[in-house]
Amino acid sequence: MTKPQYSVVSVPKILHTADIHLDSPLRSLALRDEALHDRVQAATRMAFTRLVDTALAEQVLALLIAGDLFDGRARSARTAAFLTAQLERLRGAGIRVFYIKGNHDAENPLSGALDLPENVHVFDARGGCVQLTDTIWIHGVSFAKAEAPDSLLPRFPAPVPGAVNIAMLHTSLAGAAGHDTYAPCRLSDLTGMGFDYWALGHIHKRQVHASDPWVVMPGIPQGRDIGEAGPKSATLLRISDDGIALSEVPSSVVEFTLSSLDISNVDSDDALRTALRRHIHALAEGLTAGSGVLRLTLSGTPPRHWHILRDRDYWVETVAALLQDSGKLWLDKLLLELDAPGNATPSGSATAELGRLMQGIGTEPAFAAAARAEIEELTGDLPASVRAALLDGPDAPDRLAETLSQSGARRVLARLKGAEG
Repeated sequence: MTKPQYSVVSVPKILHTADIHLDSPLRSLALRDEALHDRVQAATRMAFTRLVDTALAEQVLALLIAGDLFDGRARSARTAAFLTAQLERLRGAGIRVFYIKGNHDAENPLSGALDLPENVHVFDARGGCVQLTDTIWIHGVSFAKAEAPDSLLPRFPAPVPGAVNIAMLHTSLAGAAGHDTYAPCRLSDLTGMGFDYWALGHIHKRQVHASDPWVVMPGIPQGRDIGEAGPKSATLLRISDDGIALSEVPSSVVEFTLSSLDISNVDSDDALRTALRRHIHALAEGLTAGSGVLRLTLSGTPPRHWHILRDRDYWVETVAALLQDSGKLWLDKLLLELDAPGNATPSGSATAELGRLMQGIGTEPAFAAAARAEIEELTGDLPASVRAALLDGPDAPDRLAETLSQSGARRVLARLKGAEG
């Protein structure tokens, strides 16, 4: 077979992505809706297709995949066929692909068994470098096994003098919440090695760690649960005599969204519905993806706070219907964090006395210890990313226990007040 002639454009461009996790399922209560489930069941594939579309439209020289193209041990001929077809689209346009294996790739049988198109270069665990153009070299090191407790930096060959040197590394850097430690290294280690751009992977949140030289974690291209909320993207490099310029290109097809609405000034059900409708319209207009999954928190001190707490199920259905009317958003969860105006507690009734008792119990050390133990047991088996979203510090179980106990107390009081009324 004749090798394709790779394209050369006036301003060389390269697309950098990582952590695609092909065929990893999305997780949300909103997926109980059949219409949404059917729309997003192949979200990670659709996101990767969107990246390939971008690479073709931008006429990039290369696509960099900095680890975790696959998702764990799952073996699927359909996944292999899909991936090969997308890589062939790039081959047909003369776009090269450089790929390093991350921790999930190293444990996936497909990552070693696929006969990839000839435009794809997979770096091995020994490390190496490949010439892309006369002046651009790509360096990379793959994981040999699912665990990489030591730094991989000693395996990188030295930068090529007088050239633009791009290095690919799957790493947790010095550590990040919700992510196990892999190929650890310090930022100063990276910036001192003489490379012009570090194309990182592993941490699912986008972050530009440095700009001289560039050290970029592009983040996951498609969020998989509410713990990976917000728009997702890949990073486009433009290389010129002035250096490397970066821009984000959107990639997600479903966007998980966290939002809060203060309803302190809302004094009627009609006013609340109007406020919700306006808020949801603004969220739908702001989506960068075609669909969105929303976790909405209503906060503040509205005069009718206990009515809303009492009628929580009604407001869940109301919000879900308004989201469905938007045509773009679905409800993951509605949270109510409402208090009485001025934190005033009516006195002289059994309900008020119960409220004071529950408030006192919530501050007792024995109750706090029991609640903490319960939370730690319930969250122990959760995925790391979800656990990190819930418990973001050593005192997080105590804070979560306090939040849940206060929320529960408010709902109980609201129902009792409704009965009194």
